[in-house]
Amino acid sequence: MDSSDAYWRKTLSPEAYAILRQRATERPHTGTYDQLWDKGVYQCLGCGLPLFYSNTKFDAGCGWPSFFQAIDSTRIRYLNDFELGYPRTEIRCARCDGHLGHVFNDGPPPTGLRFCLNSGALKFIPKHKDE
Repeated sequence: MDSSDAYWRKTLSPEAYAILRQRATERPHTGTYDQLWDKGVYQCLGCGLPLFYSNTKFDAGCGWPSFFQAIDSTRIRYLNDFELGYPRTEIRCARCDGHLGHVFNDGPPPTGLRFCLNSGALKFIPKHKDE
């Protein structure tokens, strides 16, 4: 996969580029997937890597799609983030290194985690009725 800046600028919308490549954050309650409750899988918009199943999504009330568990922990990269002056854990796609959002320790059981993602970093693939 080409990972050059020119490739990403050509491939992604300006909003998706800002989120995935420049670590931007969409405004709360504005993302396409914040209140989507259909069954399916959420993929990285940059490379298509499946990241989260819809049955791990919950309404955290924070304004961003939130999940309590990734499909596989190896699909997510975790980085220390002190950009706001306090420690947070940034999450990125392990395949294309696209910025997805952050993970917090205030989620529901069984993990206690809240993966807080930008809708603009995701692509939703609905589950077919016969699945």
